[in-house]
Amino acid sequence: MNIELIDTTVRDGNQSLWGATGLDTAQMLQIAPVMDRVGFNAIDYLASTHMGVAVRFKKQDPWERTRLMREAMPNTPLSFLTTGMRFISWETASNELMEFAFRLLVKNGVRRFAIMDPMNNVAAMLDMAALARKVGGEAVVAAVTFTLSPLHDDAYFGAAAKALASSGRFDRLYLKDPGGLVTPERAVTLFPVLKKAIGGLPLEFHSHSTIALAQFSYLEAAQRGTQTLHVAAAAAANGTSQPAAISTVRNLRDLGLTVDVDDEALREMGAYFTALAAAEGLPHGQPQECDRSYFRHQMPGGMMGTLKRQLAETRRLHLLPKVLEEAERVRADLGYPIMVTPFSQVVGTQALLNVVDGERYKTIPDEVVRYILGRFGAPTMPLDANLEDRVKSSRRGMELADEPMMASLDELRARIGKDYSDEEFLLRAVMPADQVDAMVAAGPAPRTYEPQSSLIKDLVRELTARKDLSFVRISKPGFQFEMSGRS
Repeated sequence: MNIELIDTTVRDGNQSLWGATGLDTAQMLQIAPVMDRVGFNAIDYLASTHMGVAVRFKKQDPWERTRLMREAMPNTPLSFLTTGMRFISWETASNELMEFAFRLLVKNGVRRFAIMDPMNNVAAMLDMAALARKVGGEAVVAAVTFTLSPLHDDAYFGAAAKALASSGRFDRLYLKDPGGLVTPERAVTLFPVLKKAIGGLPLEFHSHSTIALAQFSYLEAAQRGTQTLHVAAAAAANGTSQPAAISTVRNLRDLGLTVDVDDEALREMGAYFTALAAAEGLPHGQPQECDRSYFRHQMPGGMMGTLKRQLAETRRLHLLPKVLEEAERVRADLGYPIMVTPFSQVVGTQALLNVVDGERYKTIPDEVVRYILGRFGAPTMPLDANLEDRVKSSRRGMELADEPMMASLDELRARIGKDYSDEEFLLRAVMPADQVDAMVAAGPAPRTYEPQSSLIKDLVRELTARKDLSFVRISKPGFQFEMSGRS
């Protein structure tokens, strides 16, 4: 049996370990031709959040980036992950806006759409699948999201998978395990149920190494009908990210399974991201110890990376354990939502604020208010009654209860202006104007990157700051560096 791979380095690996801000256009583009040679089934490339990050933090056009990546990787589909609930903004998006966004994604190079719903709402997923197919998506994939609760047994996931597969709207299905909670024992029972439920559709598995289970669960899943596994280059793997590609391939082959990839290209790709992480000061993914507390708070890798970044930026990283403990309580207050986008952000952000403020629910973000108002659907279990009453009776709660759906495209065009391209118009419709203005002013993104050049720049910066040096020479085979002129 041949096992295919989907690479997650530039999206989920980047988000899980590097807060989604680790990579820019040139850094992705430089290695893209090598990634194209590996033989991945697809690249887990983009979500609307990453488009917003490109604009906000890198001042780079995500549409330009996607076009360049498509040209550099003509043989490997670029995949876009979406819930269909929103596009960059937290404001609830209409089907009209999502269809417009999907159409532009296809136009600019996205070939695969992964559709998920944070409550595994089959009807909502079918609607989004229809839109993706309508605009020309080549592969439309259903993501069934895993969680732990008394309700979510194997039969539950099998029924959801069967409903999605029997609709005829999906080409593939994958189990999305954002918390890395599928144990090897659970994989033994769950994947045969999923495989039976979806018939001839290919089955994928996407998990995280957060508590050191995914590496083992992948091997069990591969022996029980899973045809595709999601992996990352070692630098952006392990930790709260996916299992590392090279070690996963080695272990699969040791089981007697076939993995038809270009090993040399896979090694070259891994070496590049290892050098990049070292040059840019990004943490190299490390194997994790088992931490049973994850079975309670279930914080996924991407949001864990974001929480660490947010706390580190304010020099409060030591508060992370308290934030995770508070996340358990917040999740219970909110009716135990599945900890996946956007609910992991809803729970994680509220927990962070509760800890930093020193008072529970002193500050309640609009996203939490919208959740309590039911804008994201009905939770699995009842909300905390006191919190629900407090939010719904508050002035902000009543304001958002009357909040209209996002304006129509015609209304947005009239408000924003008609002189922009469709791509820039959509960014302006869902992001602050000053951020898009800064992106435009920055001009085209650089297209080449060498990790060694970043190290040299750091070296020059440090040497220039030295007051006691007048001349520096560094020489080794293939490299010579001289600097003089300081007295």
